[in-house]
Amino acid sequence: MSTEATGTVDVAELSYEQAREELIAVVGKLETGGITLEDSLALWERGEALAQRCEQWLEGARKRLDAARTAGPDEDGEEEGGAPGRD
Repeated sequence: MSTEATGTVDVAELSYEQAREELIAVVGKLETGGITLEDSLALWERGEALAQRCEQWLEGARKRLDAARTAGPDEDGEEEGGAPGRD
């Protein structure tokens, strides 16, 4: 297996944007073809891991948004949407 096909960075260390960009590249390579079966399988596995990492980031973002919506007043005691000094 080539290192190009398997990726060199641990998926768990990637930001959402990094994982998404690499996933797009992996899909492009798989769609283009012209690589060995072994490299294709390695790319597929890397793509699955990247997709899972993206989903983890998105799920975390959903949870943060849900928590922010249900939190009520912000830390300053203002109601949501209220701006200090404005009526």
